[in-house]
Amino acid sequence: MDHLAVSRLQRLRQALRQRTLDALLVPSSDPHLSEYLPERWQGRQWLSGFTGSMGTLVVAADAAALFADSRYWDQAERELAGSGIELVKIPTGAISHVAEWLARVLPRGATLAADGSVLGLATAQALRGALEPLGIGLRTDADVLADIWPDRPALPAAPVYEHAAPHATVPRADKLAQVRQAMARRGAALHFISSVDDVAWLLNLRGADVDYNPVFLAHLLLDAQRATLFVGEGKVSNALRERLQADGVHLAPYADAAAALAGVAADAVLLLDPKRVTLAFREQLRCEVVEAINPSTLLKSRKTAEEAAHVREAMAEDGAAMCAFYARFEAALARGERLTELTVDEWLSAERARRANFVGLSFPVIAGFNANGAMPHYRATAELHAAIEGDGLLLIDSGGQYLGGTTDITRVWAIGTPSAAMKRDYTLVLKGTLALSRTRFPRGTLSPMLDAIARAPLWAEGIEFGHGTGHGVGYFLNVHEGPQSISKAMPDASMAMEPGMITSIEPGVYRSGRWGVRIENLVLNVAAQTAEDGAFGEMLEFETLTLCPMDTRCMDMGLLRPDERAWINAYHATVRERLAPRVEGDALAWLMKRTEPI
Repeated sequence: MDHLAVSRLQRLRQALRQRTLDALLVPSSDPHLSEYLPERWQGRQWLSGFTGSMGTLVVAADAAALFADSRYWDQAERELAGSGIELVKIPTGAISHVAEWLARVLPRGATLAADGSVLGLATAQALRGALEPLGIGLRTDADVLADIWPDRPALPAAPVYEHAAPHATVPRADKLAQVRQAMARRGAALHFISSVDDVAWLLNLRGADVDYNPVFLAHLLLDAQRATLFVGEGKVSNALRERLQADGVHLAPYADAAAALAGVAADAVLLLDPKRVTLAFREQLRCEVVEAINPSTLLKSRKTAEEAAHVREAMAEDGAAMCAFYARFEAALARGERLTELTVDEWLSAERARRANFVGLSFPVIAGFNANGAMPHYRATAELHAAIEGDGLLLIDSGGQYLGGTTDITRVWAIGTPSAAMKRDYTLVLKGTLALSRTRFPRGTLSPMLDAIARAPLWAEGIEFGHGTGHGVGYFLNVHEGPQSISKAMPDASMAMEPGMITSIEPGVYRSGRWGVRIENLVLNVAAQTAEDGAFGEMLEFETLTLCPMDTRCMDMGLLRPDERAWINAYHATVRERLAPRVEGDALAWLMKRTEPI
C-alpha cells in the first residue's frame, strides 16, 4: 500500500473541507504550461506518486482518479497501486473525460477547485463549458496545495545565458521586429508571452530551470518599442543585462508579471495565445484582447537554412555517439557481461557527453527490454529494471541537446535471436516509418492529415498504436514543439506543414507484457521537385535528418518490397558516408557492419 500517497490525500481532503470545496483538479502544469515541470509545480506527482509527464489528477471526498492516455497505462497502474486512486484510461487529454467522471462523483451544486495560475486559458474555458450543464461550479482562485505541502520546492535559480552566434543564426533584434510586425497585422500594440520556449527563442537566451529543455522561467511583455522580461532576480548577469537593454529588453522581477498586466490601459489592444497562457493571467486584463497563436511559435517552428545546417551537424555528432555506444554494448554482450537497462542509460549518456557542442539530454533515456519496451514512456530505475539477457528486442529512445540542435531517436535491436512474430512487428513498424518518410504533400497540408500514412501498414494487419505519429522538435529547445503534430488531433490552421519544420516520425507496436517496437527518425520539411514543376502548387517532402543504422537482423525480408529495400540501402549508405569520418576502431567496424546493403 502506498501510505505516503494515502496520507497526502487525507490531508488534501481535510483542506478541501476547510475551504468548503468538493473536489480539486491538479493538472500536469505550471504557470508557463510547460511539459517538463520544475519541482515546485509537480503537485500531481507529489500527491499521487505517478511520475509520468502527462496526466490529470482529480480528488473528491470519497474518490480520486488519474486520467492518462495509453502511453502511461502500464506505468500508472504500477505506480498508483495501493493509493486509492483510480486510473481512468482515456484516448486523449480532452477535458470531457474529467467532466464525465465528475458527473458520477459530485452532486449538482458542488464546487471543483483548480489553481488558475497553472490552468491553461483554453483548458479553463473547456472545463467551464463541460461543468456548466452538470451544475458544478469552478473555483480558480485558490492554491490548495499550498495548505498541505510544507516542504514545497522553491523556484529554480539556475543562471540565464545567451545562445550566441554562430548557432544563434538570427539576432534577437530581428526576431523582435518580426514579432512586432505580426502584432501590427493583428491590430495589437501589446503582446504577452508566457511559454518559456517562445521567450527563450525570441531573445536568444537559454537556461536550466527545467530538466532536459534548455529554458528558464520568465514572462515577456512586448509593445512597439520596449520589451519587459519578468525573470528571477540574480539569474541574469550584469553583462547580459546590458546586452539585452541595448536591444530594448528590460528586466523586471518574475513575480511582477500579473501586476503589469493588471496595469495595462483599458483602451489598449493586447495579443495573447489562449493555448499558451494561464487563466490567472488572462483574468488580470481589462483591455481588449486578441486571442491568436503566438507569432514566435510559428516563426521558431520554421528553421532557417543556417539552422538546418547546424542541425545536420548535431545529428552527425549524435549518430557518432550512438555508434560508439552500440559497439561497446554489443561487444560486452558478446563477452557475456551482465548488462541491464540502466547500463544503456549510463553508457549512451556518457558517449553523447563526449561529442562536440553537447549540452545535455533532451529527455530521460528510455531503454526497455522485451515487456518493458511495451510501455512507451517507461524508464528504468535502480529499484525496477530488467537485465538484458536471452532472446528478444531492446527498445532505446533517447536524445541530446546540442548548441546547434535537438535530437530524438528510437531504435530497436535484436538481443539473441528474435522470434518470427517480433520480426513481423518490427517490419510492419518500419514500413510505416518508410511510408511517411517517402511521402510528398502540398505545402500547407495540415499535419494530422499525414498521420494515417504511417499507420496504414499496421492498420492493414489490424494493429494500432495509441500515441501520435510525430511531434515537432525545437532548435536547441524543447524536444516537443508545436504547432505541427502528426497525430489524430483535430487539425487547426496553425498545424499547416511549412518549409523548415522538423518533426518526428515514430509509429509503434506495443504488446503488453511481451515486447514493444518503435522506430523514430526526425525529418525536415524541404521543397520537392516534381514532374509537374509546381503546376499544382508547391510541394514538400521530408529530408531524414537522423543518422543511425536500423537493425536489419530484425527485418522480415519477405514483407519488404524492392522499393522499400532500396530506400533502406540508400539511407544506410548516407549514414555510413556521414558518420564514418567521425568514428574509429570498434565504432567504425560496427557502423560498417550495420550499414551493409540488404
